[in-house]
Amino acid sequence: MSDELGGLYGVVLAGGTGTRLWPLSRAGHPKFLHPLTGTDASLLQATVDRLDLLAPMDRIFVVTGVAHAAAVSRQLESIPEANVLVEPSPRDSCAAIALAAAVIARRDPEAIMGSFASDHLISDKEGFTEVIRKAMVGAREGLLMTLGITPTRPETGYGYLQCGNAIGDGPVLAVEEFKEKPTYDVAEGYVKSGNYLWNAGMFVWRVDAFLAELTRQQPQLASGISRIAQAWDTGAREEVLGEVWPTLPRISVDYAVMEGAATVGRVGTVTGDFGWNDVGDFHTLGEVLAADPSGNVIVGHDLEQKSGVLLRETEGLVVVPTQGRLIAAMGVRDLVIVDTPDAVLVIPRERAQEVKSLVDELKELGQHGYV
Repeated sequence: MSDELGGLYGVVLAGGTGTRLWPLSRAGHPKFLHPLTGTDASLLQATVDRLDLLAPMDRIFVVTGVAHAAAVSRQLESIPEANVLVEPSPRDSCAAIALAAAVIARRDPEAIMGSFASDHLISDKEGFTEVIRKAMVGAREGLLMTLGITPTRPETGYGYLQCGNAIGDGPVLAVEEFKEKPTYDVAEGYVKSGNYLWNAGMFVWRVDAFLAELTRQQPQLASGISRIAQAWDTGAREEVLGEVWPTLPRISVDYAVMEGAATVGRVGTVTGDFGWNDVGDFHTLGEVLAADPSGNVIVGHDLEQKSGVLLRETEGLVVVPTQGRLIAAMGVRDLVIVDTPDAVLVIPRERAQEVKSLVDELKELGQHGYV
């Protein structure tokens, strides 16, 4: 299969609610549907757009939940409706990825697929495309490829890949072990050693190689997905999906497949540096979007248009305004201020990761209308 356009099937995972971006991101309107890219494009639209050098639109699939299927189809008019795969309930990343792999395998049994999160920002599209093409070389050999990002700091919010020797004479390195999110001291050691990469959660593999490894490690999940895939293009799809999907284990693809595959030498990586950011919280969002001379970032469609926000003697603010109401701030620094029609958040930037705990508390209090 050639490296040119059409060599890849792209799979975009549009799930999760992005609780660290609450109250902007909600269960009913999660972060991937928002324009947080510095342009009018949503994170989801930007993810699909960057695949255009690798896959034609009829080879791009999106896996999403029932609640978001209509909004996803509306935002992605160029993708065939049949390529929006709707999961009845969240079952974590392994079931979502396996469903896409099985549906693609019915169409093209030796297809190479790439799996991408819908809520990452990437600034260098050409560099990204080049790294995916390199990963496809390893995928053709039957390796499960993951993209590793060269770490720029001891980051405790990411998982890491422990790398071994080169496989063959190309750019592919063996992944010896997946490491969970570390403490700061451990992360510092990883970065200094030079043997560790950030795990970006992006994967490239032949669908048959992935499904074989899934069968080896997760036989129950694999057989359930196989039953669903066989019924996918028939009238029995909804019935089989309704019966089988709730029985599938909730497990991430890293735990379910990649960690075990790495221990038997079946995982490779290629390193990339293409301006990757996972926009996990408001602090990170403030770092990746354009700021004014005082380091203030106003999140919205148009960075030039600052109506609705009045800032005096402020530094390092991340402000998310809502239409029809003014946000005014004076003499403060390094805060996140998020205004939505029914909830306001004010938090120091350095505690932006903790927003998730507020959402957890709202759930405990039964305040699901705000979640």
